[in-house]
Order: sequence, then structure tokens, then C-alpha cells
Amino acid sequence: MEIIPGYIKLYNSGELHERIKKLEDILGECRLCPRNCKKNRLKGERGTCKAGAELMISSAFPHFGEEQPLVGYYGSGTIFLTHCNLRCIFCQNYDISHRGEGKEVTKEEFAGYMIYLQRLGCHNINFVTPTHYTPQIISTLSKAIEMGLELPLVWNCGGYESIEVIRLLDGIVDIYMPDFKYTQSISAKMYSKAPDYPEIVKEVLKEMHKQVGILQMDNRGIAYRGLLIRHLVMPGHLAETKEAMKFIAEELSPHSYVNIMGQYRHCYRASDYPEIARRITMEEYEEAVRFAREAGLDI
Repeated sequence: MEIIPGYIKLYNSGELHERIKKLEDILGECRLCPRNCKKNRLKGERGTCKAGAELMISSAFPHFGEEQPLVGYYGSGTIFLTHCNLRCIFCQNYDISHRGEGKEVTKEEFAGYMIYLQRLGCHNINFVTPTHYTPQIISTLSKAIEMGLELPLVWNCGGYESIEVIRLLDGIVDIYMPDFKYTQSISAKMYSKAPDYPEIVKEVLKEMHKQVGILQMDNRGIAYRGLLIRHLVMPGHLAETKEAMKFIAEELSPHSYVNIMGQYRHCYRASDYPEIARRITMEEYEEAVRFAREAGLDI
């Protein structure tokens, strides 16, 4: 079965160029995420995400620690981008997301990284925290396509996205992999300074599901299209896990691919918040899985 990624079809029709122009317009008065900082990043201004006009990456390599449908046999071609629009106080990658450790790359270099990962045999190109660099990333695709790129694109994001931007990604992104972090405004405000996160992420998940549907895999079990949702179980916040699982099952699909993650660690500034300054217990994780099953999810 030959699978042609959507971005190649849009490139051939000329629509990809039109989407790039629209995304770059947004960058001039930045509203790439719900924070709507309106900074002119084309002129070097920086918003909440701390990113400027140029792409910055931390690393690019075949990742074997992602979900199995992405990893397959030869890994997920992961490109870690620096900075972040959500900036959670418990972030495990705080050196990248908060401190901005990485290097500036040109669009040609970024396209080259994608081709490099494809040549290594990776099954997809996995952009980690791409939200605040959306126009720059998408504008590299034309060059990458001309160099031979033909892998599915994975949009590995925090879930705090602009609906306007996600709609412009329709047909470009093959696999959406958002976090579903919070269902309560008080938690989102306290740990990410984003009190509107719960309402935003629900709208975003619906739009993503509308575009790509449930996760689809080939006969090797490797994903090529669809929605893959991550939910990090946090200590003392099982009520939010229960609400998240119910939303996914009832508002999206009981067949949604959900990764209930138990690897929470109190990194960065999490130790300043006693209620989350610990690992979760095995009982908490098992309870989270039970909530998912009771909601009707296929896990």
C-alpha cells in the first residue's frame, strides 16, 4: 500500500505555498498560540515562548522512546525544537523549553535534517513542541519535498494551540500527537499560567480528530495518519484524568489512541509546589487506567 503524505499533494497543487503565506502573516503579529502576544517576531520581538524569527533546534535523531506505532523498527525521526509556548513548571525538558538551549538553523539546514532522518530509515518526522515555530517549519517543506521527503509528519505538541493555525495545518500534518494535560482551569493556571487551557485543548482535539480521525497503522503496525493523545498522570489530580478520559471517549471516539503516561517527575520548579512534588504511585496509575476503561476507551 503506497501512502502519499498530504503535504506532498498540497505542494503539487500549489496550496502549500498559500498556507505558508498565511502562516507567515500570523508571525508578524504573533497569534500562533492562544496567548496571542502579538509580538512582531519577524522583527526580532519575543513573546511568552521566548522564540524569535529563526528556527532553533536542540537535537535531531531516531527516537526509540516514543509510542510503538511511531517507533516501529527504525525509530521516529525526532527534531526537538527549543523554547515552548506553554512552559509548564514541571517540564522534564526545561533546559530546552525554558532555557532555550539549542542552535539556530536555516530553513535549508532544517530540511536537510528531515532528509537525514529519512535516510536513516525513520518512519516519520516528529516535530517536538513545534507550535511557536509553525510558519518556519512549514516553510521548509517545499525544499524538503524537492530533496525527496516523503515521510508522515508528526505534530508533537502541548495541546495549547490556536484553532486558526491548526486549521491551516489541515492536509499538511499526517499525525497529531497533542498532550491533554489539564481539565481544570485552576491547575492550568497554577502550573502553566494558562487558565483557558481546558476549553482550548478540547476544541483543538475535536479539530484534530475531524482532520485525521483515529490512528491508522499499516500492516507492520506503524502509524501513518491519525490522532494520538498523551495524558500525563499527575500526583493528586486523578479527577482530571477521569474527566479527560470521559471527554475523549464521548466527544472524540472510544477507539482513540491514548497513551496514559506514568512517568511524571517533579522537575524544574515542581518542588516549589508540595502537592506535585512527588512521583505518582502505582495505585494512582492503575486508577487512571481503570478510568479510561470505564469511560469506554479501547486500552
